[in-house]
Amino acid sequence: MKIKRNLLCTAALASLVAGPALADGHGWSLEEAAAPYAGTTVDVVFLLRPGYDAIEAMLPAFEEATGIDINIIRHPYENALGEQVRDFVAGGDLDIALIDLVWIGNFAENDWIVPVEQIMADYPDIIDPDLNMDDFFPLVLNAFGGWNDTIYGLPFDNYSGLMFYNSCMLEEAGFDGPPETWQQLMDEYGPALTGDGQYAFALQSKRNETQSADSFARMLWPFGGSFLDDEFRSNLLSEESQAGLQFRQDLMQYMPDGIVAYDHAETVNAFAQGEVAIITEWSAFYSSVVDSDTSRVADCVGIAPEPMGPEGRRPALGGFSLAVAEQADDDERAAAWLFIQWATSAANAVEYLERGGVPARMSAYEDPALAETYTFIPALVESWQEGVPEFRPRFAEWPEISEVVQEWGTRMMLGEVSVEEGAQEIGDRMESILEAAGYYSGDKPLAQ
Repeated sequence: MKIKRNLLCTAALASLVAGPALADGHGWSLEEAAAPYAGTTVDVVFLLRPGYDAIEAMLPAFEEATGIDINIIRHPYENALGEQVRDFVAGGDLDIALIDLVWIGNFAENDWIVPVEQIMADYPDIIDPDLNMDDFFPLVLNAFGGWNDTIYGLPFDNYSGLMFYNSCMLEEAGFDGPPETWQQLMDEYGPALTGDGQYAFALQSKRNETQSADSFARMLWPFGGSFLDDEFRSNLLSEESQAGLQFRQDLMQYMPDGIVAYDHAETVNAFAQGEVAIITEWSAFYSSVVDSDTSRVADCVGIAPEPMGPEGRRPALGGFSLAVAEQADDDERAAAWLFIQWATSAANAVEYLERGGVPARMSAYEDPALAETYTFIPALVESWQEGVPEFRPRFAEWPEISEVVQEWGTRMMLGEVSVEEGAQEIGDRMESILEAAGYYSGDKPLAQ
């Protein structure tokens, strides 16, 4: 069985929103649609991040218009999955699921979230005729909201891996722009930008999800590699995967000493202090590196898509979707959907962007003036044109596999094992986890 890529075609997306529920949508208003649900309280988990602060600042307008109360429960990212899982298992109070890219398989297969198509069928009167699912970037909608050819959530607070570069350092070294390819970074920029306490590149690689996702996975996909093949067997010993992982080892000569201990904060700070010329980091760090209060290089910051490998650009994907929780009662489901629909709407996307969020609406990025103010926009839009939803496998077993990748990926970088030995060890342990979970027996679909 082939791995399902979860990429719904445009026609399928159009059919999802073109049913009778929207046929006579003239005169629809949020106030009227929400009237039956006034006084309903909706519980949702938010993270301690700018995108959540942005929508919370906009929230009074929604609550005033609808009479619906949004009860926000704040958690750091590290606690958000466990808190939600405990709530859903216990049949608790959460009415909206906040779903990370790598959680959606777990949430969908446990029936904790309601498909968008079912919401549309059950509550036709609350579907905004301007919902326009085609306005979401297809890659982002399917990666964050889709599982096994079904859309469950709408994208919210989404990121992409971008290349941040110090244009001043590059100009001094004789470059008129950033590298187009990873090989250029290695062969041309690496030697020219490394020396006298400065380094060409820093790849955040600390032993946690940063190692497995932001370091290890980042080097698999552009080189044509992957974690798994079509039969869900390890693909880490393939020529392409080995090339990417060996490239990472070779590129370390142009990175700071101790790079294996660098998390996001250390990597961004090294760039912001002018110690590193180029990093590949989440778009969410844009505000930090262009703020003169936190960055010594604010006037020199350039933004570009991540470099290309032999298989093109395969940027890191990060972010979330919001979905209606199965455990919510009828009124809570309707109220939850009204909030999700409003929070991710095209009408609110520009304000959300200006307040610090990152919307996944294509229409939000059409104004050239915005790109002049927020210079990361062109690179972000380009990065979302292609990519792989399963940049990190999106099934329930990923956290366990990630632990294995973290251990052996770190040992590879430290030179304690060879790239081939580390890949063999990860592959063997990964397959054991998948076998125990029931993928090889057919108990679970080969979907990620």
